[in-house]
Amino acid sequence: MIPYFCIVKTPIYLDYNATTPVDKRVLETMLPYFTEKFGNASSRTHAFGWIAEDAVKTAREQAALLINCLAQEIIFTSGATEAINLAIKGVWENYQTKGKHIITVQTEHKAVLDTCKSLERKGAEVTYLSVDRGGLIDLEELRNSLTSQTILAAVMYANNETGVIQPIKQIADLVHANNSIFMCDATQAVGKINCNVEEEHVDLMCFSAHKFYGPKGVGALYVRRKNPRVTLYPQIEGGGHERGLRSGTLNVTGIVGLGKACEIAQREMWDDSIRISKLRTKLEQHLCDLENVFVNGSTKNRLFNVSNITFQGIRSETLINKIPNIAVSMGSACTSAIAEPSHVLKAMGLSNEDSFSAVRFSLGKYTTEAEINEVIEMLSRAAAEIRMNRL
Repeated sequence: MIPYFCIVKTPIYLDYNATTPVDKRVLETMLPYFTEKFGNASSRTHAFGWIAEDAVKTAREQAALLINCLAQEIIFTSGATEAINLAIKGVWENYQTKGKHIITVQTEHKAVLDTCKSLERKGAEVTYLSVDRGGLIDLEELRNSLTSQTILAAVMYANNETGVIQPIKQIADLVHANNSIFMCDATQAVGKINCNVEEEHVDLMCFSAHKFYGPKGVGALYVRRKNPRVTLYPQIEGGGHERGLRSGTLNVTGIVGLGKACEIAQREMWDDSIRISKLRTKLEQHLCDLENVFVNGSTKNRLFNVSNITFQGIRSETLINKIPNIAVSMGSACTSAIAEPSHVLKAMGLSNEDSFSAVRFSLGKYTTEAEINEVIEMLSRAAAEIRMNRL
């Protein structure tokens, strides 16, 4: 008899929070910059450089339009991790005369947490805010944590494991009332939902192209120029590129791809979100009808494409091994090789056992209803088989 997991002829990808395929329109826009338009954007003496410089300028404008900022406030990086390091370390090194206190959240991405841990070894004082069972911070705890020594508060826009969205504007208002800087890792939010740095009063925002159908290896950092003007200490020096904040020859091809991905996202993300949300709801409702299955995190304040589900009593690794043709995750792609319970779910109050039984489903614009139907059937059968074998 053919194993049930072989019924699916092609793999089904439900790990869009880890990375996304490059949109064909993005790829088409990028291709000329590998070959005939290969100039260095810093070459100011000939047409090859001018063409590259113009392409970077266009991409900067496209990125700025997506998050509602000035083009000059966009700094291109190799991705969100570099942007996060530049933002946090840049503030730390530039504002130490004011204080050495940083506030962040226990459920942040490791790029933020590890950077803060690194600064603690250099003398920084870091407060790690707790979250409730829904994954949301307590605004009163934030208010009470702010001191005259607080130079930065770093709070993620939308969590990469649960999709939970924090009340960004309320957080920013509290931080600014303390005359501190507010940084937001919006890696999972930009390109999916409306992120408006002016309306939400964000001072520093990080994002990465490969999370919304652009290429890997390119991202951006928004740095506010006024009210307040944020100044950073550069982390990569050698040429003065990107307003002196990020030296190095610009990845013109990748930047062009990021810009095009921003343009497409601004035009299409609302319609995509409606369709994807319906598919996520269908997946979630059917799976939660199974025995001892529940959703982790707020179901009200979260991204439309993410569902973090615990199959109580079944190790996620065991379940995933039963469905090798379905690409899902046990947590963040950056920590999936580490055999320990998710720090996000643990901070939300889940036991080790329930954390080890969690699976993250993240849908995207290429997900189809037929795929969701197959996933529901295969997961239902796999979970039932595992439970039956334990009787």
